[in-house]
Amino acid sequence: MRSIVLFFGLALFLLLQGCHRKAVPALSLPDAPKTIDIEEIDFGYMHGKARMVLRDEKREREVKANIRIRKDSVIWMTFSVVGVQGGKALINKDSITVVSNLDKEYYVFDYKELSTRFNFEINYKVLEAAMLGNPIRAKQNTDEIGREGESDVLLQSENSVVIKSLINPIIRKIEKVELVESNTNNKLMLEYANFQPLGDKNLPYNGTVSVFYKTPAGLINNTITFEYSKIEIGDKELKFPFNIPKRYDRR
Repeated sequence: MRSIVLFFGLALFLLLQGCHRKAVPALSLPDAPKTIDIEEIDFGYMHGKARMVLRDEKREREVKANIRIRKDSVIWMTFSVVGVQGGKALINKDSITVVSNLDKEYYVFDYKELSTRFNFEINYKVLEAAMLGNPIRAKQNTDEIGREGESDVLLQSENSVVIKSLINPIIRKIEKVELVESNTNNKLMLEYANFQPLGDKNLPYNGTVSVFYKTPAGLINNTITFEYSKIEIGDKELKFPFNIPKRYDRR
């Protein structure tokens, strides 16, 4: 369970641990379209379920998750394994708190500290966007656009990290995002599929997060796949109950 709930933090660490400020090489793309239009899903509140599978070099683990989101504000999740609640997470604009009931411990991550450490802006908006298939970085005047096969391409850079997004021009949705750290070539990849209507927009009901990083033993690849189900959106207020037992240790 601890491996599941900490996966995204680990992925960011492995990708960005080698980052320091340096010039990123100029980007070039063929047959650039004049503009790129990306549809972003929007709502007041969202709730539903998800099946998540974590795969590493040694094993595969599966958990079920209940998810609630208040847009631009808070993400609440509980995790269960074989019907037993194993953990929970609360992500808001101030911090990320992850509780492992199995290990009786919890973690608190501060965005400012993470951003300084990784030399890449990490905030609530980035995490929410990654879960919804929205852009993880706002478009800038310095971005470059182009074509790759049947996809529109948006290239962005921040410090030594290059972000490449592939957009389906027909449905105007992001299908793939690659973040590559130029010093280490560590890579974080987000892939989205099975787009279904949710309100008047489309949500990717399937996704994969992959991290590729080098170790003395060779190239390591960890992945987490997710599949949403019973997703609903609306303006009806949801509750986000969250408490940490006093006997749990902070890590």
